[in-house]
Amino acid sequence: MKLLSHDLHTLSGAYAVDALDPAEREKFERHMNRCQECSHEVRGLQATATGLAMSAAQVPPPELKRRVLTAAARTRQLPPVSEHRAVVQRRRPQWMPRLAVAVGAAGMAVVIALGITLARTQNELDSARAQQHALAAVLNSPGATMLSARTTLGGSATIVVSRQLREVIFTSEGLPALPGKKVYQLWLMAPHHIVSAGLLPQPANGRMPPVLASGLLAGDKIGVTVEPAGGTAQPTTSPIVVIPTAS
Repeated sequence: MKLLSHDLHTLSGAYAVDALDPAEREKFERHMNRCQECSHEVRGLQATATGLAMSAAQVPPPELKRRVLTAAARTRQLPPVSEHRAVVQRRRPQWMPRLAVAVGAAGMAVVIALGITLARTQNELDSARAQQHALAAVLNSPGATMLSARTTLGGSATIVVSRQLREVIFTSEGLPALPGKKVYQLWLMAPHHIVSAGLLPQPANGRMPPVLASGLLAGDKIGVTVEPAGGTAQPTTSPIVVIPTAS
């Protein structure tokens, strides 16, 4: 499909998060070299996307490497077949077939364990890609705005609002981790209704991964409260931060 010049302006967000195919990327880069507005917009979106990605980055659990190495160490490796070995095999005692079956079963167990691990990893990657596309859609939405505010517990909260998609991205930096019986809960707040937008993950190293909330209405504010584990239907404490979605 041929992209018109006015269409190219809309690709700045997708380019910033590397979501264009090679042909579109080449066309947009040629356009960006001549369009100062798109160049500035891309730099701003890349900075925002980098901040969101850093806040969402997770280190693989240390036990994963240990489990794989332990399973591999327990699996007997078969030596190369040779003529001498073939003669020895003909003279092996009767218990050898059972041992071979046991070794084969151990090897199969490792294969199954690795397969489960890889499937789980693939599902996690698919979920991460879906989240990245959803975040990119908000960042690339026409009129998307980014707003920040300090919280009463320290640190700051940042939202990226897409009124067109009725979605908002929430992330924070510097919020303290809560004890096990408490959680941070996100709210869509209006004068006559308050709707839960979900529980927030615990901050790690002072950063909270981005959370996407849907159902934003005109005039809504984004609020966060500290609630009992599991969350509540309505806020039971005063918000630690409230951010209007209108800039």
